[in-house]
Amino acid sequence: MDPSASVTQVTWTEPATWYANLASFYTAAAAFITDPAGNVLLVKPTYRDHWAFPGGYVDEGEYPHDACSREIREELGMSVAVSDLLVVDWAPSVGQRPRAIVSFMFDCGSIANVDGFDLPGEELEDAAFFSPQEAEQHLPGNVAPRVRAAMTARGLHAPLYLAGGSVVPPSSIDAAEHEAGPRSQTA
Repeated sequence: MDPSASVTQVTWTEPATWYANLASFYTAAAAFITDPAGNVLLVKPTYRDHWAFPGGYVDEGEYPHDACSREIREELGMSVAVSDLLVVDWAPSVGQRPRAIVSFMFDCGSIANVDGFDLPGEELEDAAFFSPQEAEQHLPGNVAPRVRAAMTARGLHAPLYLAGGSVVPPSSIDAAEHEAGPRSQTA
């Protein structure tokens, strides 16, 4: 080896320092619930101008599917079976939100109507079923694509990955991996 060549020195980083310097993000969990006709359940928070899927943020130490179940109990006053993961959407930081949000959407089946809901009045003012097109119109633009993605994933029995509300086809993930080379097995 040429003594004048630069040698990269690898140093050990203390775990606390290592983890403190990793990127962090928020995590949310939502329920995809339809009625027997395929209409999508949305809730209207009192603190927002738009509608949302039932759900909310994942608490520290809580699994996303457990957060989904908890949020349904808190928001609708009922228990539902949290089933398959339908959508994972990486929403980059925007505006006043300094971190990305990883949103998990789970299949929570079908409910005939909203008659049995016990909405917390301080948090939610309404819950209703909308056609998929109407649901997309009631949701923010970056969230609306989750309606079609969830419907597609439910039919495929396989989750879909979205990046900023856009479906990332598996073929593009494979192509990017191929271009970048093999992944490290240590991550």
